Amino acid sequence: MLRVGLTGGVASGKSEVARLLAAHGAAVLDADAIVERLYRPRGAGALAVAALFGPEVLTAEGAVDRGQLARRVLCDPPGRRRLEAAIHPLVRGEIARWFGEQEHAPEHPIVAVVEAALLVETGSFRDYDLLVVVTAPLETRRARARAAGWDGERFERLASVQTSDTQREAVAHHLVRNEGDLTALQRAVEALWCELSAAAGHSAPASR
Repeated sequence: MLRVGLTGGVASGKSEVARLLAAHGAAVLDADAIVERLYRPRGAGALAVAALFGPEVLTAEGAVDRGQLARRVLCDPPGRRRLEAAIHPLVRGEIARWFGEQEHAPEHPIVAVVEAALLVETGSFRDYDLLVVVTAPLETRRARARAAGWDGERFERLASVQTSDTQREAVAHHLVRNEGDLTALQRAVEALWCELSAAAGHSAPASR
């Protein structure tokens, strides 16, 4: 089973690429969904965040208030690094467990993909057999974020803590340039799926 990391800048389209890969037959895990679970009341992530920043970053129910937490660490790089040091090992542990479940499933997938925003920034891209990077021009990503209802501040805040496309591309095994419409992206992902299937030692199966 080929273990693939999938990343890209905010609003680059990596979630759409993940969806299309799943349609081709890949098992797909969204790392942000793991964080959501960890941040639930009494979750390991919620306990870690409260220990670092106090109960004011939790909701009344004891879950992490992600908006409050983001504002807290935005202008506090040391605080952000402490947060990453506490949370990223938990996320990586959950990802490793998921890979194990996929590998030992009766009909395990030939390709398992983890979609995550900060694989390059944290160095965890090294945990994967291959790294796929989705790219798009910055102005295109801004426009997509606006179309999705984001305010400009949210986009700029998230983009500011991410590395550049140039740095991501330097360590990528495969690039998906998402600069056109959905049809163009579908063609690019179909080509990517053929390459991933070949790397896994299989002919590309028909899409589901």
